[in-house]
Amino acid sequence: MNNFDPNAAAAKDSGIFGLPFTLEDAKLVLLPVPWEVTTSYGGGTSRGPQAIFEASKQVDLFDYDLGNFYESGIAMTVLSQEIQNWNTKARMMAEIVIGADSNTPEAAIQAAIQEVNTYSQKLNHYVYTETKKFLSQGKMVGIVGGDHSTPFGAIQAFLEHYPQMGILHIDAHADLRDAFEGFEHSHASIMHNVISRTPLTKLVQVGIRDFCEEEYNFIRLHQSRIQTFFDSAIFEQKMHGKGWSAICDEIIQQLPGEVYISFDIDGLDPRFCPHTGTPVPGGLDFQEALYLIKKVTQSGRKVIGFDLNEVSPGTDNTEENSEWDANVGARLLYKLCGYTLLNT
Repeated sequence: MNNFDPNAAAAKDSGIFGLPFTLEDAKLVLLPVPWEVTTSYGGGTSRGPQAIFEASKQVDLFDYDLGNFYESGIAMTVLSQEIQNWNTKARMMAEIVIGADSNTPEAAIQAAIQEVNTYSQKLNHYVYTETKKFLSQGKMVGIVGGDHSTPFGAIQAFLEHYPQMGILHIDAHADLRDAFEGFEHSHASIMHNVISRTPLTKLVQVGIRDFCEEEYNFIRLHQSRIQTFFDSAIFEQKMHGKGWSAICDEIIQQLPGEVYISFDIDGLDPRFCPHTGTPVPGGLDFQEALYLIKKVTQSGRKVIGFDLNEVSPGTDNTEENSEWDANVGARLLYKLCGYTLLNT
């Protein structure tokens, strides 16, 4: 840091946010996971981590709310070529299932599902192992997806280190489907898997506005562990004059002292993320989301880690204005880093 000028333009060979830190001297390590195997609508999220990395060089480091928190050190690991290869192979198999019709042999569909599930398990093990390694070194960890299936292994590792933690889940979708389309680790099943396969005691969901009856019943069945603040209910409270700050207090009251944030970018109003895979009208304003996270820390709770997912620069580099999604994603990522480093 001796010769680093935080007010200058980012150097071409610099790290995330233009910072000079290595993995060894960074307090917070970001793990990029270029994965979008089970997405069934829009694409491009596997390119999200790299797009965010490139856009991050435009973020000014001084923060009005958090000051020079970057001095604690933030670094991102190198994109894994092995994960990218797995993603390509598994995506080819997933497309057999997603595009199946009455002429597709059932044996071919089942074989493809099994192969996708196998690759997903390998990914989960990779993310779990990498996250556990860095947590064991005393570092903070953030996952940068990819689709929303990517943080399952990380959540497992975090629960081993922070068994009393809760998850603040910001999303347009409940992600509580059971093996959606046959994929055990679908992006639409991440929170179902967390509730069914881990000892997590509290999941608090915010901004949810696209879900099926099965998911709604799952919430009701697990109401001691899941508290969902549906987007329509939040909007109605606002229309009756209730302020966002008071609504945030109700949300935060449901959280334990240690909070892991799982942030799907489509939890925001789609004007902030038009190229995300499954955009839904409604959602949080960018500043509303940041204010909620700020109030979490002001309440005395500690943000221990996070994931940010579903940021898509589009399906190819020619999409007009697709850099906007990465711009928003990079700035949201920086804030998540700041609030995670706040109590270190």
